[in-house]
Amino acid sequence: MELIFVNILDGLVTGLLLFMLCSGLTLIFSMMGVLNFAHASFYMLGAYFAYEISTYIGFWPGLILAPILVGIAGALVERYGLRRVHQYGHVPELIFTFGLALLIEEIIQFFWGKNIMAYDEPDILNFTAFSIAGNAFPAYKVFMIFVAMGIFLVLLYILTRTRVGLIIQAALSYPNSVQNLGHNVPLVFMGVFGVGTALAGVAGVIAGPVLGTFPGMAVVLGSIVFVTIVIGGLGSLWGALIASLLIGWLQTFAASYNIVIGDVLVSIGFTRPENLDDSALRDLWTLTVSQIGPILPFLLMVLVLAIRPQGLFGKRES
Repeated sequence: MELIFVNILDGLVTGLLLFMLCSGLTLIFSMMGVLNFAHASFYMLGAYFAYEISTYIGFWPGLILAPILVGIAGALVERYGLRRVHQYGHVPELIFTFGLALLIEEIIQFFWGKNIMAYDEPDILNFTAFSIAGNAFPAYKVFMIFVAMGIFLVLLYILTRTRVGLIIQAALSYPNSVQNLGHNVPLVFMGVFGVGTALAGVAGVIAGPVLGTFPGMAVVLGSIVFVTIVIGGLGSLWGALIASLLIGWLQTFAASYNIVIGDVLVSIGFTRPENLDDSALRDLWTLTVSQIGPILPFLLMVLVLAIRPQGLFGKRES
């Protein structure tokens, strides 16, 4: 029972960390209809900016300044790059953001090299918050949980309860009407893109000390981010949260239990093959859940799309 509770907490941390990264991309897509392939690269920028700032003035100033710098960079990208290709449709946008991701990775390697940076959590959070069955749960992970939930609640309030949220959503569906009412629609879109990339920067600042700060960190999470928002539903904040938690728990529990796939198939009615001499068949039948853990999110995405193509909470056809 203790192991289950430990896995629930670890999966919660993993899922909420993934949500911090997905929240900005969800905001950008729901407000602008743009799938930003470079989103994980802004997450990486946040980690590197925070590392550089922390070497001079500490972790906490980096937590505040790094997302602001990333958000400014994102706003400039929208103003002087993405806005110019937006009028030509989604394919030019995807090509532009894909090229931007490659460019950011090269810039990172040029200034910081290819080695892992010595970016650590602050000393004030470097202790064990509590222990379960001999498993220590660091205080920094508790901090990550509160930051992620804070981001979710603030975004939910702004988008559903404030005038700013209403203007942003109206600008997507009725840009000409919003423009005629005196609002600067291009400025709104630039602000939304900047805030979305700043949220990715926050995720990078928080995740850097835990997952490592290195040039390939964007590639590690880049595909999972898109899988998550597809499962949750493109543009749905609630969907991004639920899908992130599902993936976090799915991968955590899969890594903790050495369940053989063949035994599972037998338990649900399949017959064990008599001839397991064939190496391919033997390897397939003796696979464990922990071995296929990395592909489980993709299998879940296929299952969700087969049942509900718009995702769990999506209203927009993907």
